[in-house]
Amino acid sequence: MFDQLFNDVFTGTTINPASMFGAIGVALVLGLILAKVYQYKTIYSKSFMMTLVMLPTLIAIVIFLVNGSLGAGVAVMGAFSLIRFRSAPGGAKELLAIFLAMTIGIAVGMGYLIFASVFTIIMSVVMLLLETVNFGQMKHSMRQVTVVIPESLDYEMVFDDIFQKATNYVELANVKTSDMGSLFKIKYIVQLNGTMTEKELVDALRTRNGNLEIAISRYVTKENEL
Repeated sequence: MFDQLFNDVFTGTTINPASMFGAIGVALVLGLILAKVYQYKTIYSKSFMMTLVMLPTLIAIVIFLVNGSLGAGVAVMGAFSLIRFRSAPGGAKELLAIFLAMTIGIAVGMGYLIFASVFTIIMSVVMLLLETVNFGQMKHSMRQVTVVIPESLDYEMVFDDIFQKATNYVELANVKTSDMGSLFKIKYIVQLNGTMTEKELVDALRTRNGNLEIAISRYVTKENEL
């Protein structure tokens, strides 16, 4: 029974039109499933969703046109990927979805429809499970803290005791002068440890900087980091 996963629906060198259109239909359905799974807890665009739906079918047709030659098909899709990677890079999850769509398309194009379907279901369940349990998410959030202090204060050490109490990690990311050099504008990257709320942290910083400007915002890592 397990061997049936790897049965090829295409027999001989000539592809039956009914089998071909059936395979195209399977590729469209599997692409739609992948797109719906990708939408779960993810910010997405309409164009990318259309890409995920159509990409398995496109790749399957490429495999059809090269008469089921996996090597030739992968070579053609490699040329397509060069166009993709010369464009603006996406996030790691976006790249994962694209590679999953390519794998589905190759499996369908080679005639392994059952294998492609089972593979899609398994990967979809895994992706949904990882998103549901927030796998890989940091326990405490990273924040960017911007503080303005007068030039009379030593910006390298003025907040050390506060950050030592409130954070697990702190990095002095940027320092610049403002207001004709009478003020320092400092940016820190911190990881809160949960012992202080954001308001309590702001209040503690205000007692040191003379109630000048303070801003705390969510720290966003680079979208194209892998």
